[in-house]
Amino acid sequence: MNGKFSRLKNIALHFLLLIGVFISIFPFYWLIVMSTNKTSDILKFPPKLIFGNEFFTNINNVLQNVDFFKSFLNTLFVSTTSAVAILFFCSLAGFTFAKFQFPGKKILFTLLLITMMIPSQLSFVPSYIMISKMGWVNTFPALIIPGLANAFGIFWMKQYSEEAIHDSLLDAGRLDGCNHFRLYWNIGLPILRPAFAFLGIFSFISVWNDYLWPLVVLNDPAKYTLQVTLSQLNGIYNTDYGLVMAGTLLATLPLIIIFMFVSRQFISGIAAGAIKD
Repeated sequence: MNGKFSRLKNIALHFLLLIGVFISIFPFYWLIVMSTNKTSDILKFPPKLIFGNEFFTNINNVLQNVDFFKSFLNTLFVSTTSAVAILFFCSLAGFTFAKFQFPGKKILFTLLLITMMIPSQLSFVPSYIMISKMGWVNTFPALIIPGLANAFGIFWMKQYSEEAIHDSLLDAGRLDGCNHFRLYWNIGLPILRPAFAFLGIFSFISVWNDYLWPLVVLNDPAKYTLQVTLSQLNGIYNTDYGLVMAGTLLATLPLIIIFMFVSRQFISGIAAGAIKD
């Protein structure tokens, strides 16, 4: 009886997992379907769920209407630079919070956690004023510098460092004459690689998909990021949804390719961060 109940339970669990996979994959499938059809086909009811013949036409229209490749390179540069900087500063700060004692440590970390509860949009006005006074409006530093470190990244690296880096390793390093930075560089970094994989991908995707802040600080089309460039595909009175979806698909594909190559490290980083000794 118990064996039969266990078998039914496993079947129900796998069925629910299949439903979850379908729900997760369907939006991407629907994106591809819309990018291969005309707007008139997309707006039909019931909706058309099969691929059309307009994919290359829509792609060609995207490339003719906006400077896609220029904005792609801009986004790639900003996302890569931001991700690398976030990894360095957040891991350094997280390692310090986790493994060193200094005055005001608990207060500073508490304030850091409080900032996670504040919507990022509330900082746009003061951030823009600072950027403007520095003369960084319409420059890439305006997109990169404000996000060099963030509360979530520091919190993630602190929690991971506390569990993964044993104090005995640091004591051995001190006996060898390592200063604080060498302890981080020579001992901390090799151990924190799984956490780096997760935070790096997470940061890269976040910057890649950012729309509002680049829209605020950039006014030169030659420096637009992908999300700002693709927003120009929306018409004032009517919108070619096939065109918009084709552009969205082009912007999404690099993220999917990157995730396919580093998904194992990404998942291992999440799993390792969730395991406690």
